[in-house]
Amino acid sequence: MKNFFRLICIFLLLLSFTSIGFSETRLKMSTTTSTEDSGLLKVLLPPFEKANNVRVDVISVGTGKALKLGENGDVDVVLVHSRPAEDKFIADGYGVDRCDVMYNDYIILGPKNDPAKIKETKSAVDALKKIAETKSLFVSRGDDSGTDKKEKAIWKATGIVPQIPWYIEAGQGMGTVLQMANEKNAYTIADRGTFIPFENKIGLIILVEGDKTLFNPYGVIAVNPKKHPGVQYELAKKFVEFVTGPEGQKIIADYKLDGKQLFFPDAKK
Repeated sequence: MKNFFRLICIFLLLLSFTSIGFSETRLKMSTTTSTEDSGLLKVLLPPFEKANNVRVDVISVGTGKALKLGENGDVDVVLVHSRPAEDKFIADGYGVDRCDVMYNDYIILGPKNDPAKIKETKSAVDALKKIAETKSLFVSRGDDSGTDKKEKAIWKATGIVPQIPWYIEAGQGMGTVLQMANEKNAYTIADRGTFIPFENKIGLIILVEGDKTLFNPYGVIAVNPKKHPGVQYELAKKFVEFVTGPEGQKIIADYKLDGKQLFFPDAKK
């Protein structure tokens, strides 16, 4: 009987060692809501996870909050889209190894009847001026995301400070804002990658596009291990190499919905 219990104890001990040996490593990534809402991460992450026996824990928030998580050392890598904010993140010593990953563009959406007649305009600045002049409803994300930062930059270029009640700051992600703007027959600015999955679910249409100020690049940045020694820096580097390498870039290029490409690979290698 003693030998039996001894064998049981040895078996359980070996089982615990085996479980530890095969446990998944976790990479924590903060990223903008557009990579999540567009569905891109569902096809981009699994090959990386499988190749590295790792699970990527995704925190999907606006770019400002995503970078703040990196500043606090709460994540290992960030994937965001606001180059001025990214450059500051690196200059302040929080990030290293930034690489271009992909791009798409911002678009200005509105109801089909286009009460502010912005479809007649030639630039994003002129479009927002018309919205302000006519006091047409406009829903802003108001969440310090990359899209919110771009929108605020365009308003600044107009010389106009948008005012309530026609200007509504939602403090929400892109998907929620698209639904709000649709319900209120309002205008909004969105990234094309998030709009395409919603296009057949809402009545808003693209009214302004193609302005060079609406260019929307995405970057991936490893959190600086000198600032936060506890981060998974080597694994973060592997992720950066994956998304900017041939396999990751091909996945981005091949990802389409209804035949429409949501993001364009842009790694400089």
